[in-house]
Amino acid sequence: MSFRSIVRDVRDGFGSLSRRGFEVRLTGHHRGKSHGSLHDLHDQPIIVQNSRWASLPPELLYDVIRRLEESESTWPARKHVVACSAVCRSWRTMCKDIVKSPEFCGKLTFPVSLKQPGPRDGSIQCFIKRDKSNLTYHLFLCLSPALLVENGKFLLSAKRTRRTTCTEYVISMDADNISRSSSTYIGKLRSNFLGTKFIIYDTQPPYTSAHIPPPGRSSRRFYSKKVSPKVPTGSYNIAQVTYELNVLGTRGPRRMHCVMHSIPASALDAGGTVPGQPELLPRSLEDSFRSISFSKALDHSVDFSSTRFSEIDGPRDDDEDGKPRPLVLKNKPPRWHEQLQCWCLNFRGRVTVASVKNFQLIAATQPAAGAPTPSQPAPQEHDKIILQFGKVGKDMFTMDYRYPLSAFQAFAICLSSFDTKLACE
Repeated sequence: MSFRSIVRDVRDGFGSLSRRGFEVRLTGHHRGKSHGSLHDLHDQPIIVQNSRWASLPPELLYDVIRRLEESESTWPARKHVVACSAVCRSWRTMCKDIVKSPEFCGKLTFPVSLKQPGPRDGSIQCFIKRDKSNLTYHLFLCLSPALLVENGKFLLSAKRTRRTTCTEYVISMDADNISRSSSTYIGKLRSNFLGTKFIIYDTQPPYTSAHIPPPGRSSRRFYSKKVSPKVPTGSYNIAQVTYELNVLGTRGPRRMHCVMHSIPASALDAGGTVPGQPELLPRSLEDSFRSISFSKALDHSVDFSSTRFSEIDGPRDDDEDGKPRPLVLKNKPPRWHEQLQCWCLNFRGRVTVASVKNFQLIAATQPAAGAPTPSQPAPQEHDKIILQFGKVGKDMFTMDYRYPLSAFQAFAICLSSFDTKLACE
């Protein structure tokens, strides 16, 4: 029997990975989708564990999953790798050993991949589709080199809400139910009144040694357990984005800085890593990217005080207290093109429409007194484009990111570019 036949047999025996499939085929409870429980997957572990597939020899199981992981390298075929990890505990453990994180394989496989750093070599190419009528934004994984192809693997969605003193973008793993009360809510972006300062909030805390403000009043989140179910959820300030004020009103590109509290500056050093990455857990597989289906374009489509941005003015140097310095990103300055009479950046064909929203982020040089510190990125790392975002058509934008940013962090930073900035242009 070929390994494709094994996977097909497993999928037919255990059902699809959608919530309805789990409820009907695994638990046997004929309940509606709205009455589903996250614990249904664990209510019947004996049925799954005593199946014939759970007792496969480890050598055979390793060969099956390894060959499948190598052959099904792109979506939608990669859904078979996710199906294998949901069979039982032994299969899931084997998948964790074989399927690498995006940092090393450059592929997005599980929901947890959305909060793991991108690849060190190369970038992950995505695109964002904006719906002005509903004030929503959907992030897709590019499955084709063409820029205006309107299909892809759905990753994240966001909905804009304009309040009296700020603007909020709620970020969810569900394409339709974009709400802070949803079980797929994973974070948000909040701006000040002028749209010049933004804070990125995550439902999971970063590594323990990171310097972050304590959770705010809106930190009681009990439903966002998809990415890392065993970690207490809250509303943690993991990054801050600022746009410089254009006091003189001169025409020119925007200037932006990003202070990544959840990423130390040493992450760009040789051998540096991003600590505190979430792990693959059983419950996060139940709604893998909300659906395993191949998504196409969605044409069917508090009181806020400025004192919350007191930490944005600049990166804190906490080396004296033993805390690592956060990574700071800045936009790459464009050059003036005399013939075109405009500011230009080399997006290597990934951006085709001129827009003030377009940008490229690189690591900012940290001020150092005396000898260089180990946390300063090497020259070659400093010049690498970590995130680039630009327009390719009406309501269509490309987003390419790489290590050390995750898809969630990159998406939140790009959302800040959509917001109106009265004092920056």
